[in-house]
Amino acid sequence: MAKKRTANPPAIPIGTRVQVKQGVTSPDMPDFPLEGWTGTISEVAAKKPPRKYMVEWDDATLDAMPAAYREFCEEKQLYDRMICLGENEVETVE
Repeated sequence: MAKKRTANPPAIPIGTRVQVKQGVTSPDMPDFPLEGWTGTISEVAAKKPPRKYMVEWDDATLDAMPAAYREFCEEKQLYDRMICLGENEVETVE
């Protein structure tokens, strides 16, 4: 009889508030630091590690977001209100 596989829950559940870790830069702009930016996990993009997390930026991050970042996103047709980051690039915050 085959073993029944159990779901591997994400390390950080959807709805969790997170902060970008020190030294992390934008995947699309490697010279642009994101450390300290905060938001909420809105989607988990992989079922097995290493997972990717869709982070929706919170109001504090959106308000402080540099114009250069917004302009780059607009130029490249990227959505500046969220980002996909690896599980080793974010940490939970209270």
